[in-house]
Amino acid sequence: MDIWTLLLFIPACFALNMAPGPNNLLALNNARRYGFRIALLAGLGRLAAFCVMIALAASGLAVVLYTSEILFLAIKTCGALYLLWIAYNLWRSDVSPVSDDVRNLSIIGLMKQEFALAAGNPKAILIFTAFLPQFVDVAKNVTEQFSLLGATFLVLEIVAIAMFAVIGLYLRQWFSKPKLVKRFNRACASFLALSGGNLLLSRQ
Repeated sequence: MDIWTLLLFIPACFALNMAPGPNNLLALNNARRYGFRIALLAGLGRLAAFCVMIALAASGLAVVLYTSEILFLAIKTCGALYLLWIAYNLWRSDVSPVSDDVRNLSIIGLMKQEFALAAGNPKAILIFTAFLPQFVDVAKNVTEQFSLLGATFLVLEIVAIAMFAVIGLYLRQWFSKPKLVKRFNRACASFLALSGGNLLLSRQ
């Protein structure tokens, strides 16, 4: 792959990685509640989902999935309902976001939550079927180029997870009062519910 193409891809890709979507908001909340390390480990679930999508896109199966109206509608509906479910639980939650007790914490559970949230978002499929191919030169080895772009995307995604987790750590000091915790949780829940509703109503 041409180095200039890669240099053009990196900032455009990183802008997508840093978009304040549901997964990044989840990383922020996990860091705020359980700390940086837990948020970063939970983010591995998201990376696993993206690895599957990259593999599907590289093999051409994602294109079939995206052009199939029934399959796409099913993924979109499941993703939207899952977002609404998370929003509902967060709205009702009165648990303080600051917690150093991780003995009863299920890291696997948090990873599954990240995985399901990423896998249920059809916009992620669009990224790998429409965005990444724009930087592929069909005159050269497509598989190698796609693998490089996919690996770069995953590295930048790790950076984005870490950055949102750091933001979550800095927010900790502002939420020592239960009332502030509840307001922030409900603000996050509103954002997630809005995302879920928009996903259900969107045509694409």
